[in-house]
Amino acid sequence: MKVLVLGGRGFIGRYAVRALSERGHEVTIGTRKARPLPATALPGASFQAVCFHKVERCIDWCDIVKPYDAVINCVGILRPRLRESYADVHHWAPYRIAKACAVYGKRFIHVSALGLSDRATSEFIRSKLAGEIAIAETGADYSIVRPSILDASDGFGSRWIRRVANARVQFVPSCARGMLAPLAVEDLGEALARLAEIKNEPRYREVDVGGRDERTMAVYLQALRDESLPNPIRISIPAWMVRAASHVCDLLHVTPLSWAHVQLMRRDNRPEINLLPELLGREPKRVGRLWVCPLPSKESEPHRGGPLVAGAE
Repeated sequence: MKVLVLGGRGFIGRYAVRALSERGHEVTIGTRKARPLPATALPGASFQAVCFHKVERCIDWCDIVKPYDAVINCVGILRPRLRESYADVHHWAPYRIAKACAVYGKRFIHVSALGLSDRATSEFIRSKLAGEIAIAETGADYSIVRPSILDASDGFGSRWIRRVANARVQFVPSCARGMLAPLAVEDLGEALARLAEIKNEPRYREVDVGGRDERTMAVYLQALRDESLPNPIRISIPAWMVRAASHVCDLLHVTPLSWAHVQLMRRDNRPEINLLPELLGREPKRVGRLWVCPLPSKESEPHRGGPLVAGAE
């Protein structure tokens, strides 16, 4: 098959490209700047310049998707950027791509997120949900994939979580009570590749995926921690302080902590029906250690200096 991976140079997209290439598919990476990467990075992939905020009509997306058998959309933004809004990237662009795929009968795979709600005040969450609803109305042969928290050594957010896990002092949001189902991003990439091969299967219209272990954020941090390190000092940060810090981080565009993440952490971020083992034909890879001892948390005094969820070395 010929597959276009939008955002194929990004965290999730790179793993989808590798999985597709390993399965013998011809892969094109859609990216803002079609600059080739080293041959060892994404072997066998070609590049096509595609700017979401500049492709504003369905007919223009028709020209882009027509040469391919399937399109995988891995594009997302944590915060709005110059000329790129949440609505443009998470809502209208996926809708237009799906509409174009429907015109030519192309397969469309869209990466979204677990835990979306129309009651959320975060525009990130609301735009993601609006995009899902819009895709479902296009009549395309689509799959919406909602992963739980992702782990790898080369992701912006996952690197921060690993840094916090190995810190001497851990600042953990008291509102992070939801259960997580962490999964390895390479498993997600393989699942996306397999979904691209499945045609017109209603069972896979909505695909929630997670790892094999369900944990709270505090237990997840302990599972990721290097066993050679002593137990950390864990400080629980009040919800109001975490919220304030997230808004500051959003304003300054620093750290992965955002108001959207704070809202998502308050509820479970695990699939009710996990389709990942079925898609992989095996158990997902384990993320972190299996057995961990829960650590007590200390209620914090007002913290002085530094991001509230970052670890202090």
